[in-house]
Amino acid sequence: MSVLPSPDEKSAYVEQMFSRIADGYDTMNRIMTFGLDQSWRNYAADSIGLASNGRVLDLGCGTGDFLPILAQRAYDGMVVGADYTLPMMQEGLGKLAKLGGRGSFIQGDALRLPFADGAFDAITTGFMMRNVTDIGAAFREMARVTRPGGRVACLEVARPKNPLVRLGHGVYFYHMVPLIARALGADPTAYRYLPQSAQAFPQPERLAEIMADAGWGEVRYTLLGFGAVAVHIGVKK
Repeated sequence: MSVLPSPDEKSAYVEQMFSRIADGYDTMNRIMTFGLDQSWRNYAADSIGLASNGRVLDLGCGTGDFLPILAQRAYDGMVVGADYTLPMMQEGLGKLAKLGGRGSFIQGDALRLPFADGAFDAITTGFMMRNVTDIGAAFREMARVTRPGGRVACLEVARPKNPLVRLGHGVYFYHMVPLIARALGADPTAYRYLPQSAQAFPQPERLAEIMADAGWGEVRYTLLGFGAVAVHIGVKK
């Protein structure tokens, strides 16, 4: 049975869902990805060429997993995490405190970012784009707040092309992950949303086209995790 909301209901549905699972989100992320999600974030961070004094936004920051990784690279710069769901950021306040004043959280909508044009040198986003109501509009808004020549790194799910890998991936995410969530006391409906939203998300080739149409140049992507994850890179024209 589908748990995907209608387009009109999606924003409220996603905000309520992530509010419910905020306290166990990091634990489930590590379990679902076999601990690989942080290595994928490191790969994405390495791909944006961030200077030591760079200004970087992590959009859809959730509990702030990207922020320490970005702060290691922009150690004399500014790291901002923005998310629509306040409880997720509240869960990440401990990570933020460890940055020693070099990072901040702000609540914001990916389609209406509260930042000036060209405010950032780079933007990252991890497992967020499938949760927005308009992917193209979100990429256009990211382009607006990025300076010319700045980069975006989009880390998102993909569907493996290898039939055997795709079969195993489907069994794991459609059946095992909701069971694990239930066993750990997490919301199994939320973890049914994950594979269903991944299935509905554009394939990497199509996502690259959407990025290009939104004002990003030199768009390329790399598949990780046996094709289950894609990192897209674009340069602001």
